[in-house]
Amino acid sequence: MIHIAVLPGDGIGPEVTREAVACLDLLSAERGLGLRFTEHDFGGVAIDRHGEPLPPSTLAACKKADAILLGAVGGDRWNGCAERPEAGLLKIRQELGLYANLRPVEVLQGGQWSPLRSEVASGSDILVVRELTGGIYYGEHRLGEDQASDLCTYTREQIERVAHVAFRAARSRKGKVTQVDKANVLATSRLWRSTVDEIAKAYPDVALDHLYVDACAMAVITEPRRFDVILTENLFGDILSDLLSVIGGSIGLLGSASLGSGGPGLFEPIHGSAPQIGGLDIANPSGAIASAAMMLDELSLGDAGAVLREALEATLLSGCRTPDLGGDASTSGFGAAVRDRLEVRSRRDSGLRHLFMTNRGCCG
Repeated sequence: MIHIAVLPGDGIGPEVTREAVACLDLLSAERGLGLRFTEHDFGGVAIDRHGEPLPPSTLAACKKADAILLGAVGGDRWNGCAERPEAGLLKIRQELGLYANLRPVEVLQGGQWSPLRSEVASGSDILVVRELTGGIYYGEHRLGEDQASDLCTYTREQIERVAHVAFRAARSRKGKVTQVDKANVLATSRLWRSTVDEIAKAYPDVALDHLYVDACAMAVITEPRRFDVILTENLFGDILSDLLSVIGGSIGLLGSASLGSGGPGLFEPIHGSAPQIGGLDIANPSGAIASAAMMLDELSLGDAGAVLREALEATLLSGCRTPDLGGDASTSGFGAAVRDRLEVRSRRDSGLRHLFMTNRGCCG
C-alpha cells in the first residue's frame, strides 16, 4: 500500500486536487498500484479550523506518507492572521527537508497557446531547479514604521546539494546547466557562483554557464530554446518559473516536485489559490494532474506517470481546454476527459495483453 497525503488547501486548490486524485485513483485501480489517499487541513483552511497553517496532525501524517499532493494555499482573507497560510509551506519544506524544487516547462508539439510567436516558443523544454530552504524567504524579517529589512543567507552546503540535483538532471536531458544569480550585486550570489563552479568539475559531460537574473528574465522569453536546466536560488526560482509559464500559455499547466533526502516528496501545481475563481469550476487542473504524474515517476511505479502525462497531453491537444487557454471546459469536465483517455488506454492495453496471451497459447 502506498500512502498519499492530500492537502487540498485553499481557493481553487480543492477543485484541481480533486481531479488529480480521481485520475490517480483510476490508474491505481486499473494497474494495481495500491494508492491510498488521506486528506488533511493545510494553509488558510487549517488556520480557520486549527488556528495555524500546519497543524501537528497534518505534519505527522505527511511525515508518515510516501508522498504528498498539495493543491494551493493563501488568500487575502488571512492577511491579518498572526501566521499567513504561506508560512505553512515554508515550515513543511523545512520539516521534511525538501530542498530542491523541480519545475518543468515544455511546449507541446502541436499545442500553441503561448502569446509568444510559434517560432520563439515551439520546441522549448526547460527544467527550473529552485533551492527551497534558504535565501530571503527564511531570513530574519524586520518591519518598522520607516524602515524594513529582509536577510538573505545561504550556506555552501545548501548550494552544493541542490547543484548536484541540477547537474544530474541535465545528464538525462540536453546536458546544460545555466546558473542564475545577481553576482554583480549580491554576496550570496557570488557564493552561489563559486560553489557551482566547483560542483561542475564533477560533471565534465555537462556544460555550465552563468547568467544574471535580469538578463535571464529577458532571455527566457526572447530565446527560450537556449535553456535546458536553470539552477537558481529560492526567490529567483519562484519568479522565473512563473515567468516561464508564458511559454506554455498558462500558469495552470505547470506542475512541480519538491524533493529532499529520502523522505516523502511534495507535489503541487505552481499556480496560487486564485480565490477569485474558487468554487466556479473553471480553474485549469492540468498543473495538479502534471504534478500527480511527477509523483508517480518519483514513486517508481513503472510507466504510470508516463501514461497519465500522455492522457493529459492528448486531452489538451484534442481541443478540450479550460478558459485560461481560450476554451470552455470546466475543471471537472477537463478532469473527466483525461480519465476517459486513461480508460481507453487501459482497455487497449488489456486487449493487447489478451491478444498476446491468446497468440502465445496458439503458438505454444
